[in-house]
Amino acid sequence: MKIKQSLCYPMFKTNAVNLEALFQAAAQVGYAAVETWFRGYDFAEMVALAKRHNLVIASICGHQSLGDGLNKRSNHDRIEAELKTSIDVAVQHGIPGLICFSGNRQPHQSDADALDTVVTGLRRVAPYAEKNGINLNMELLNSKVDHPGYQNDHTVWGVAVCERVNSPRVKLLYDIYHMQIMEGDVIRTIRENIRWIGHFHTAGNPGRNDLDDTQELNYAGICQAIAATGYDLYVGHEFKPKGDSIAAVHRAFTICNVG
Repeated sequence: MKIKQSLCYPMFKTNAVNLEALFQAAAQVGYAAVETWFRGYDFAEMVALAKRHNLVIASICGHQSLGDGLNKRSNHDRIEAELKTSIDVAVQHGIPGLICFSGNRQPHQSDADALDTVVTGLRRVAPYAEKNGINLNMELLNSKVDHPGYQNDHTVWGVAVCERVNSPRVKLLYDIYHMQIMEGDVIRTIRENIRWIGHFHTAGNPGRNDLDDTQELNYAGICQAIAATGYDLYVGHEFKPKGDSIAAVHRAFTICNVG
């Protein structure tokens, strides 16, 4: 099966390239979806343009915030409310997955206690996600370069959360760029843990730029491996183009259009 590709539009939008031009280019080349992070002033425009161009909205963030997340019990009331609201938005607009965040490591909190805390927080929302058919995708991010202190920075820790919550709607956002920095061995890790992955992000490493020959990841091979697992959700491009955004949209699609 072919990889279903998505475009994380804030990375590609520039003064010279607006949402209409981006979405039109994505639809014309064969993208299945677009996505963003937090619902901002242009969310309504995004929804309307996606519908106009027959694009799914693949993913949005479900709660605030990346650094202050689920590993603090004092955040659970707030995050539960935010996630339930976001689930309702996702149902309304046909969005299959919401991004969740572990938060940054807390002083004097062990990894084991942080894991217990995140599990507790996700268990509060999992039944509502199951009822509505929406995935809660906890993002894997690197703590070495981009997000110092972030808790969910290794696949094994994230998988342990998913196993403990034990819900078909609690999964991981496997960011290939971030996990290349933290642990490498990307294809083997994806194959072994695909049941827990609800979304993918791409970017070239080092630099978080285009999927070109100046970076170390073989995205054609990675996407072939993802397709071979039977994964049927989305691979979202989340890199900052070094040059023309529309050209980068086309190149990334061609590289990853495998299966």
